[in-house]
Amino acid sequence: MAGSRNKLLIPGIEQYLDSIKYEIAEEFGVQLGSNTASRSNGSVGGEITKRLVKHAQSELAGSQNQES
Repeated sequence: MAGSRNKLLIPGIEQYLDSIKYEIAEEFGVQLGSNTASRSNGSVGGEITKRLVKHAQSELAGSQNQES
């Protein structure tokens, strides 16, 4: 992530995101790269976001259930 000003809060997250990116691309039949339509590349990014949000929601629900 050269040049990025974003600070990563979770060590090793870049490797995780790379692995899930290629896993999703394979599921969608998308060949990632500069020659791929931006819509196809974007569909992979959108799916990553959906899965991360779903995971966070289930984590939050689990922690709220433990507090009850």
